[in-house]
Amino acid sequence: MILPAFALSLSPLATITRMMRASVLEALQQDYVLTERALGLPERLILFKYVFKNAFISTLTVIGLYFGWLLSGSVLVETIFDWPGIGLYATTSIISLDFQPIMGVTLIIGVTFMLVNLTVDLLYGLFDPRIRYT
Repeated sequence: MILPAFALSLSPLATITRMMRASVLEALQQDYVLTERALGLPERLILFKYVFKNAFISTLTVIGLYFGWLLSGSVLVETIFDWPGIGLYATTSIISLDFQPIMGVTLIIGVTFMLVNLTVDLLYGLFDPRIRYT
């Protein structure tokens, strides 16, 4: 189970980490961080309450997009590692030309991706109040 999980998560993990780092570095250079430091707030409070919250908004978009990539990548990884799941089920259905399971898997993956994107859009309002009121 470790090798399939590692194969699926390696590329998204690197991209998400790089995106979060770039967002944090950009947020640290904003004027509100300088103001909070001038007010004498502890560095840990500044990072966790203000900087990470503002930096996570753009990273959340990337996480939502990579979820679709992981759904499609699971088909390949489950087939290669012969791991039972929806990806292997889709592959065996395609090979045997069984159209109802192919349509069912496509529908499940599409609805799941749509719900994840809806969740990401709703989480934007949680992290940024400006989005909540527009």
